[in-house]
Amino acid sequence: MALSEEAQYVLRTIEERGIKFVRLWFTDVLGFLKAFTITSQELEGAFLEGMGFDGSSIDGFTRIQESDMVAIPDPSTFQIIPWPNEAAVARMFCDIFNPDGSPFEGDPRYVLKRQLKRAADLGFTFYVGPELEFFYFKSSTDPTFLDQSGYFDETPLDIATDFRKRTVGYLEAMGIPVEYVHHEVAPSQHEIDLRYTDALTMADNVMTYRLTVKEVAQEFGVYATFMPKPIAGVNGSGMHTHQSLFTGNSNSFFRTEDEHHLSDLAKKYIAGLLKHAPEFTLVTNQWVNSYKRLVPGYEAPVYTCWASRNRSALVRVPMYKPGKETATRIELRSPDPACNPYLAFASMLAAGLAGIEGNYQLAPEASNNIFEMTDDERHEAGITNLPEDLPEAIHLAENSKVLRDALGDHVHEFLIRNKKAEWGAFKSYVSPFELERYLPIL
Repeated sequence: MALSEEAQYVLRTIEERGIKFVRLWFTDVLGFLKAFTITSQELEGAFLEGMGFDGSSIDGFTRIQESDMVAIPDPSTFQIIPWPNEAAVARMFCDIFNPDGSPFEGDPRYVLKRQLKRAADLGFTFYVGPELEFFYFKSSTDPTFLDQSGYFDETPLDIATDFRKRTVGYLEAMGIPVEYVHHEVAPSQHEIDLRYTDALTMADNVMTYRLTVKEVAQEFGVYATFMPKPIAGVNGSGMHTHQSLFTGNSNSFFRTEDEHHLSDLAKKYIAGLLKHAPEFTLVTNQWVNSYKRLVPGYEAPVYTCWASRNRSALVRVPMYKPGKETATRIELRSPDPACNPYLAFASMLAAGLAGIEGNYQLAPEASNNIFEMTDDERHEAGITNLPEDLPEAIHLAENSKVLRDALGDHVHEFLIRNKKAEWGAFKSYVSPFELERYLPIL
């Protein structure tokens, strides 16, 4: 089997740049980045035959009796790691295969590729642009704010300016373009927005982004976290995800004559997101802590509705700018930055395509503040709730055909089992809240 031109380019680059080690990256079902390192001399063999490894210890991969896995690096993801402590080291994302050469169904990258092929068969390319928020704290055991700044603040108190600048420098050195950088609403909360691109590239970029943010924090002697709601009483961290479908170079979501400049296809896509969002919330918000963020009063969505300007809606349609037809998109506001981006993007796309293929009809825009409506008013408007906690999300996901088809049986079943175990552990834990509230009086 001959090497591809991309693989040959990588080998030449490694030789010219004196790269000694290559980290092979992949992701487990829960969204944690995994890696092992090979020497540059082993890379040609890795391209041709893959590198074997034991998958039985990776969450959501294989059982002990069927542990052999093969990782084949994707040469299109080759980048030299710019961190000072990783001199002469490069990285590539891998696709995971069974020993017989078939794609491994538990590989989140493969799950997303399957949905992207489904979209491609319909003539679409799926683009996403996530906005990941995070906090800087004193340490992983001391969640003390580093500043008291607020949204877009530009003050000497924002000591994290240098953290963000170095993070952006590293990301751009790895070929990941950044669009916006700013302080977020809560103290010590920040956001770095990546420029939109195709969903597979973006999922790889999100994994790189999260590691880079944490790497920079460590260099400065602080701690960065993507935990959805680390501090009670302030805004949690979200991953608002802008998305659109293109046919060739044409934005399939745009229509000149519509009031919101949305095509009929875009409306069906939104209707699919709204209908199936409660079912895929287990993927976009997978932790017990995720549901501490999805509560009224902190800009996070709770209800399944859409609006053009209303930021309490689950789906927002950003304002159209004349001459910017390609920028027409919709924004899903429920995901948090601790999700698995491969599974999250796959689930969103599957829901949107279900709306298109099923000819779903979009309900009217929610123009009022949804939180101020009564339950009867919401019911009359066809607005339902997102899951209020992890067990409700598990129940909805477990019975969702759309989600099972999107994830595949292997990932779907593992995720349900894992999340039930997480909830079981949480239920039996005696929290500081209980001790503080009940011990003095009972």
